[in-house]
Amino acid sequence: MKPWIVGLTGRSGCGKSTVSEHYRAKGYAVLDCDRAAREVAAPGSSCLNQLVQAFGPEIVDAEGRLQRRTLARKAFSSEEGTARLTQITHPAIIALLVEQAEQAFSTGAEMVFADGAVIVGHSFEAYCQRIIVVDAPDDVCVARIMKRDEIDQEAAVQRLAAQMSSEQLRKAADYVIENHADRMTLLQQADQVLQELRKERNEHREKSETSADCGTGSGAVDCSDPVCRP
Repeated sequence: MKPWIVGLTGRSGCGKSTVSEHYRAKGYAVLDCDRAAREVAAPGSSCLNQLVQAFGPEIVDAEGRLQRRTLARKAFSSEEGTARLTQITHPAIIALLVEQAEQAFSTGAEMVFADGAVIVGHSFEAYCQRIIVVDAPDDVCVARIMKRDEIDQEAAVQRLAAQMSSEQLRKAADYVIENHADRMTLLQQADQVLQELRKERNEHREKSETSADCGTGSGAVDCSDPVCRP
C-alpha cells in the first residue's frame, strides 16, 4: 500500500496554515506549496524568466528577485492572468513537491500533508489521495488577507474573487474544516479529521494486506478505491 499525500487547501485567509502548523507540530511532514513556489521562481530560474515575459519586468527588483505582491496584483486581476500564472509555475512546483513527498516517504512516513491554496482542479490534485478543505466566510477571509498582506479591502476582495469558490472546493473535499469560530474550535476539528484519516488509512492497510494483487497482475480485481490511484 503506497503512502498518502493529503491535500490541505482552502481560499486565501481561510486559516489552513494554522491547521498545517498544527499537523506539523504533531510530527507529520507538511509540504509547503507557497515555499515551493518561491523556490522554483528563484533569481535566474527558467520559471522566473517566463513570469517576467508574461507579466513584465516590474515583477522583479534590481537584484532580479521576484516581487510577489506585484506579481499577485497583476496575475489575480483577471482570470486570464491567474490561468497564465498557473500554467507557468505549476509544473515546476509539482515536480518539487513530489520530490519532497518521496523524501518523506523514504524515511518511513505513511502520510504527508500538502498545504496549498491551489490544489483542487489543478494537476497536483491527482497526486492527492484525500483532500481537506478549510473554509471560512468571505468577510472573515477578506479581513485576514488585508491584515496579513497589508492591502486594502478592494484588493483583498479582488484576490479572493480570483480564486476557486467555496462551493467548488467543498464539492471536491473528502473532509471540511469550518473556521468560523475561535482557534481552539478550529484545532479541535483538525484533530477530529486527523483521527478519521488515520482510521481510514488503517482500514485500507488491512484491505491491502488481504488483497495484495489489487490493481495489478493478470489476476487483478477491479479496484476503484482512491488509494489505488496512480
